[in-house]
Amino acid sequence: MSYTLQAFHNIRDIGPTTWNRLANPLTTQPDCGVPFDPFLSYEFLHALEISGSACPATGWAPYHLALDDESGNTAGLVPMYLKNHSQGEYVFDWGWADAFERAGGRYYPKLQIAVPFTPATGRRLLAGATADVAETEALLMSGIVQVAEQLQVSSVHITFVAEDQWQRMGKQGYLQRTHKQFHWENDGYRDFDDFLDNLSSKKRKNIRRERRDALASGIEIELLSGTDLQEHHWDAFYQFYIDTGSRKWGQPYLTREFFSHVSELMADRILLILCRRHGRYIAGTINFIGSECLFGRNWGCIEDHRFLHFEVCYYQAIEYAIRHGLKRVEAGAQGPHKLARGYLPRQTYSTHWVVNQSFREAVAHFLEDETLQIQDEIEYLNEHSPFRRD
Repeated sequence: MSYTLQAFHNIRDIGPTTWNRLANPLTTQPDCGVPFDPFLSYEFLHALEISGSACPATGWAPYHLALDDESGNTAGLVPMYLKNHSQGEYVFDWGWADAFERAGGRYYPKLQIAVPFTPATGRRLLAGATADVAETEALLMSGIVQVAEQLQVSSVHITFVAEDQWQRMGKQGYLQRTHKQFHWENDGYRDFDDFLDNLSSKKRKNIRRERRDALASGIEIELLSGTDLQEHHWDAFYQFYIDTGSRKWGQPYLTREFFSHVSELMADRILLILCRRHGRYIAGTINFIGSECLFGRNWGCIEDHRFLHFEVCYYQAIEYAIRHGLKRVEAGAQGPHKLARGYLPRQTYSTHWVVNQSFREAVAHFLEDETLQIQDEIEYLNEHSPFRRD
């Protein structure tokens, strides 16, 4: 069978039916074995585009690939962007860009296969759950390289990719890179106290003290999802997001319109946790709900209260995951302070295709050393786990 590869500069031109059939087959095939990923959904990516968050003006020009068979049926998709910077990726390649350009090359534009502004692991080659997934993925991997050569970009970066796809990409010649995050895993806990009972006595006492002190100033917590989400909630949350984003990145990635759009399109997959004090909202965090995982995303506040960040982002997330039978909580990038709160280090993965052979070899040598360093860090952190040794 022959196939054609086509690029789309707007996910709307692919459409929700085709996109979700391949990105989240669980919605049409309940026993497919592929968990629901809220970030891969058409609704989430469409909200990024129509809100002006991921668009050519912000340096995230959509360049989604669709693989069609000779009958015109779409067999595979790739969420891809043409980028002229390295912001909003959470996998840092600024050193690579600097080295390549000092050597006389042009690093940008590059191709980024990812969910913009979202350091959450998931599939990046979307082939549904059919019997010929491996063949479709191989065709997509080959097609990505051809597109990179035709566009004359320096490189392709596939970030926060699922481990099984990472392994297959490595066999196809993509350079493999590892990173670490801190994830909480549900070991069949009955409730939060059951989770605490598995920690060392000191860590257990510290968490209970933090939870008590976090709310000592008369702070009330609201968990909002579905039809409970209203525009005044997003107005308040956006204030928090802007404050944190301005301090961390200089310019927040997401527009105010994004939150309205994503709430309209997929409210049942959102958990917004807000904190109220003296009748006004002062802090909050947004989470997205998968079929197996609660994904913590953005946090912000306009009042500083000790331990409130831990309570809202980590402990409330754990309680929600236990209550709803979710397997884990992914609380975003970085953060060794999560270790003492029961979030353990886990590897995350990316792959990279570098067009220039000499530069490719230099990157490969760098990755050999970096991989060993990441492994050592994870081993060291696991030795200092908060869980009881017995």
